[in-house]
Formats: sequence, C-alpha cells, structure tokens
Amino acid sequence: MIEALRIGFKGAVLAVATLFLLPVHLLALKFRWPIRRRIPRWWHRVACWMLGIRVRVHGVIEPRRPLMLAANHSSWQDIMVLASIADVVFIAKSEVKNWPVFGLLARWQESVFVVREEKRRTGEQVNEIGERMADGEIVVLFPEGTTSDGNRLLEVKSSLFGAAAAAFPASASGMVHIQPVAIAYTGIHGTPMGRYHRPISAWPGDAELGPHLKDLLKAGAIEVDVTFGETVDYTARSNRKQVASAVAASIRHHLMASLRGRPGE
Repeated sequence: MIEALRIGFKGAVLAVATLFLLPVHLLALKFRWPIRRRIPRWWHRVACWMLGIRVRVHGVIEPRRPLMLAANHSSWQDIMVLASIADVVFIAKSEVKNWPVFGLLARWQESVFVVREEKRRTGEQVNEIGERMADGEIVVLFPEGTTSDGNRLLEVKSSLFGAAAAAFPASASGMVHIQPVAIAYTGIHGTPMGRYHRPISAWPGDAELGPHLKDLLKAGAIEVDVTFGETVDYTARSNRKQVASAVAASIRHHLMASLRGRPGE
C-alpha cells in the first residue's frame, strides 16, 4: 500500500511537471526559442527523481565546441540520465521515432533519427548532425549501436563516428571534440549493485518495456555513476578507427572502474 502511494505521488508530480512544461516547450520548438534546449533537462531531472534514479557525475563536460559525447548504452534510462545532466540531443535509429512514449519524447527533444538501411539518405543525415554540432548543440552518440547488459562495453562501430566529420567545415579550429562518457548503474537501495540486480537497470532490445518499468519502479532507488573522460580531438587528418579505438578504451576503463566501486578513476 505504501509503495503504491509512493509511486502514485511521484507519478502525479511528473504529470504536473509535464502539464506545466509541455505547452511552453511546444511553443519554444515552434518559435525556436533558446529555452527549448533547457526544458528537457528540467523534465528529465523530475523523471529521474520519480523513478528513484540518483545520478552522480564525475568529471566535467568539455567546454569546447563542436562537441559529440560518445557513451555506452544499456538502457532507455541512459537517455534520461544524460539529459538530466546537460542540454543534449541524441542520435537515434529511425525506429525509435514510432515507439510509444519514448518516440514522442525523442521527437520533442529534437533527436536526429538515422535510417541506416537507406544509403541514399546518409549524406542528408550526416549533414544534419554536422549542422547541429556546428550550431553549438551537444550531440550524443551511442557507438555500440545497440544496448548491452550493463556489465561491459560491446564492440564500438567506428563508422558511426563519420557523422562527426560533417562538423569540420563549420569548426573554427578545424576539429571536432569527442568526449567519452561511461554510464554505470552501481547501486540499489544504498548497496552495491552486482550482476544479479543489473537487469533492473539494463534493457536489452528484446525485453518487454512494461515488466521492466514495473521492476524499476519497485526497486525505487537506483544509483548511477556518469564519468566524463578525456576528450579526443578529431581532425580531418585523424584516422576514424584510431579515434573510435581511443574513445572505446576510455569508456571501457571508466565503466569498469565504476562497476568495481572506483568511479572517476
């Protein structure tokens, strides 16, 4: 009974926040007001609180632009966590646009939807990413291309970093800054989260959302460590595979450090 009341109260708070922020956000999107970049961060902070997700940040976001954040990906929660920290936009596969709830949120956040199967649209999509970065927006890429179990970093696809090159022409320095980010779900109810409990936070693509969300709400207290690593500068002379390898090594190092209880190392 108490648990149901707790969930109901937090759900009501999120509903009120949504009813208050959504009309302003829709107007901001229509008229391109700068506040359209900040509103999603406010909403995601409330959503993280509602879901019991406590975010701890290690390191700082690179201040230089153009900037791309490259993060490991284990759950839809990663989006809420990163969006609660900074004003970011995401690169997402086209299918996400039509997902219930999350697709709508992704559209409101002006995510860049990529149709990987249509090669003829690749140039158009890459140019959009480049324009967004050149305009000062922080673009988030999940270079694994799918979700993991949260215990490791999957193979990083170097081809996905090609989108960063589109921002070269608009960069005064002639480079794009790619910052590795490690997202580690490390605690539950104040105790370390081991492999047994990590499925509560991880969401493989074939898992049903409803039961997963129910388990998360029941857990009620998830701790996540987000570590911003050292930036890799990507220039026209850089080797894309070497850049991807350096970024992957940094993400893997910080992810493993956090899972071992030493975040920020």
